Amino acid sequence: MYLGALELDILLGDVHSLKEKRSHIRPVLAELRRFGVSVAETGEHDLYRRSTLAVAVVAPDFEHVRDILDTCERLVAQRPELDLLSTRRRLFGPED
Repeated sequence: MYLGALELDILLGDVHSLKEKRSHIRPVLAELRRFGVSVAETGEHDLYRRSTLAVAVVAPDFEHVRDILDTCERLVAQRPELDLLSTRRRLFGPED
C-alpha cells in the first residue's frame, strides 16, 4: 500500500469576497474528487485571494499514486482562474 499527499498553494485571480472565493474553489474540489482522491481546502480560509488545497490518495503501487497526483496537479495548473504558486508532494510506502 502506498500513500500520496499533495499540497497546492493557489492564488485566485479577480476575487473580491470569501463567497466569490468559494464559488471558484468548490468546482475545483468536485473535479479533483472524480479521480478517487480525498481533497479539502486546508489553509488560507480567511484570505479571499489565496487558498491551500490538500489532496490525498491510497493505491496498491507507487506508479499509480504518482500518476494520480500528477493528474491532480495538472488539472489545477490548467485552470485559467487560478495561479498555482507552489506544490509540495509526499509519498509513503510500506517501508515507511
